[in-house]
Amino acid sequence: MSTTDALTEEERAELELAEQARLNSGDWDSVAPGKASNFGPSFRRLIGLLRPYAGAFTFVSVLGALGVVLAVLAPRVLGDATNIIFEGVVSKGLAEQFPAGTSQADVVEALRAAGQGDVANIVGAMNNFSVGAGVDFDALRMVVVAVLAIYVGSSLLSWIQGYVINVIMVRTMWRLREDLEAKINRLPLSYFDKVQRGELISRVTNDVDNITQTMQQSLSSALTSVLTVVGVLIMMFTISWQLALVALVSLPLMAVIFGVIGPQSQKAFGEQWKKVGRLNARVEESFSGHALVKVYGREKDARDKFEVENEELYEASFKAQFLSGMIMPGMMFVGNLTYVGIAVLGGLMVAGGQLRLGDVQAFIQYSQQFTQPLSQLGGMAAVVQSGTASAERVFALLDADEQDPDAADAPGHVGGRGVIEFENVRFAYTPDRPLITDLSFRVEPGQTVAIVGPTGAGKTTLVNLIMRFYELDGGRILLDGQDIADLRRDDVRARTGMVLQDPWLFAGTIRDNIRYGRESATDDEIVEAAVATRVDQFVHSLPDGYDTVLDEDAANVSAGEKQLITIARAFVARPSVLILDEATSSVDTRTELLLQQAMAALREGRTSFVIAHRLSTIRDADLILVMEHGDIVEKGTHDELIACEGPYYRLYRSQFEQAASDLDTSDPGSNSAARPQQSPATDDAEVVSAFAAAASEVPAPAGTDGPPRPAHGSPVPDRRVDGEG
Repeated sequence: MSTTDALTEEERAELELAEQARLNSGDWDSVAPGKASNFGPSFRRLIGLLRPYAGAFTFVSVLGALGVVLAVLAPRVLGDATNIIFEGVVSKGLAEQFPAGTSQADVVEALRAAGQGDVANIVGAMNNFSVGAGVDFDALRMVVVAVLAIYVGSSLLSWIQGYVINVIMVRTMWRLREDLEAKINRLPLSYFDKVQRGELISRVTNDVDNITQTMQQSLSSALTSVLTVVGVLIMMFTISWQLALVALVSLPLMAVIFGVIGPQSQKAFGEQWKKVGRLNARVEESFSGHALVKVYGREKDARDKFEVENEELYEASFKAQFLSGMIMPGMMFVGNLTYVGIAVLGGLMVAGGQLRLGDVQAFIQYSQQFTQPLSQLGGMAAVVQSGTASAERVFALLDADEQDPDAADAPGHVGGRGVIEFENVRFAYTPDRPLITDLSFRVEPGQTVAIVGPTGAGKTTLVNLIMRFYELDGGRILLDGQDIADLRRDDVRARTGMVLQDPWLFAGTIRDNIRYGRESATDDEIVEAAVATRVDQFVHSLPDGYDTVLDEDAANVSAGEKQLITIARAFVARPSVLILDEATSSVDTRTELLLQQAMAALREGRTSFVIAHRLSTIRDADLILVMEHGDIVEKGTHDELIACEGPYYRLYRSQFEQAASDLDTSDPGSNSAARPQQSPATDDAEVVSAFAAAASEVPAPAGTDGPPRPAHGSPVPDRRVDGEG
């Protein structure tokens, strides 16, 4: 049974879906670059990147032309050396038959009379023939020195050409990366909501690298190859048009080889990349869920599937390499046929006196120089196609719509205590699905405002609007009496500290990650913030303390410790407005209670917005806003809203009942009927985190409480539960 039949239809469909997801995400780890959809315009724009260096590129072209001229002249000059040696040997041999001083015409006539017509033709084609003269070593020495000088000059020019082209390409790619970085900083947040991070990273890294390789390897080689083909053709026709036609016969044969084997090889490589994608999907799936594979004892099943797909990859790779490996031997075969034809016809022409021996030798060298650049040009086609496809993706990023720039005359923020006021705010991620229709409220300085509501109500959207991550469709938001739409975005965000549900840390020390909130923070201020947020407690258990280097994913600290560091970062920033978006969702209950005390001190004198699904975390808020479908349906303190028995009461009650249900499930022997009914006002600390935070895990529909989101894979569960790691 073939390996293709070893997978079930269900497994094959699963792999197809995984591969399609990888293709859609733009992940180049396993997907071969495709073809450009608009090759001509994209390639011209790619070449246009070199426009700032047009002068240097012209200089390189001149160097390349001079280098090619020298390289093309060398075989012809070397042929003169062969003629000098050959004519000297022949003249020395004829000294036994003819006396010294016999003219060349008399020798030719005598040889024809003796029936040696071929020798007569050869002698007749010689220059400066003299019986018995022998090899002219002075002339030979001059020719050899000239050939050496030509080769040294050609090599030097080629080296300078390569150096200058490398400088041009490196600077061009440096400018392209600078443009991409500046472009990304000018893009609105809505762009990143619609484009997957993997695709964006691929365009900035893989695509740019592919463009660099294409331009460095192909552009200089293409220029040299084209000039070499033209120069060699000219030299071949100046030597003998008959031999030149024999050499040109190889072109159709090479075209047949490329036309027949090339597409088959390309198709085979496409299949190979497809198999690579499937195998990578299997490996990634097995590694990301390695613990679960072992828990359920599916190691053998995973190994069997891997072996099947590995065998398929072997067969596809063998076919692709076999077909691509046939191209070069085929080209060599055509080249050898051309060599034989040139040698035979050239020998006949030498015997007939039409050419000298050195000319045939030079022509054979030219025929080899002629086929090599043609093969290089044929191999560049796929590389240029791939590089242009990468350029298309990069240009698509550069052409994306940017956020409206801040007005040049935007007023500076006059400062204040952080009064936030919404006036008839309207907003929608997509025009056909309005989210916030008419929202108005006011938050006084030092107030802590909790925003609660079911998934999709618009809680996170509200704080995003405060940060001016999105522009309003109507109404306005005032910060200390100033419309934030009139202020510079940097001024709005400079006074705001934000802690998100998903902590973000960069590769660096813990000290640097905390100082990220304010670069001017001293070490004492960092330690003060760390003590307030309980970071100091676990930092001292690390080998290097605050100088402990976090790896790329901060995998050397637990999820809760990551969040503590981000909260410490907000402490250091000293913002006027503080936004906590489920900031304590990743810490254990004991740490959460400690953080409540620390954040109470942080919120002192600051306007604070707290988004929470766990209602136990916002009972002490000065104002609770209950949102449904983008509107505020209730507002008040915790006790006031409980007494009203409205949406907040129902949400609170559902969490309490869910917690009780979870306790019943965990204790099947308990008698729930005998348990006394608890009031909703019971201390939430007793219910701990069993409240139904499951509502926060329900995926939000696109365009409701958030922008249209690209599909992401399920996160890998972190086995280091807070308090264990």
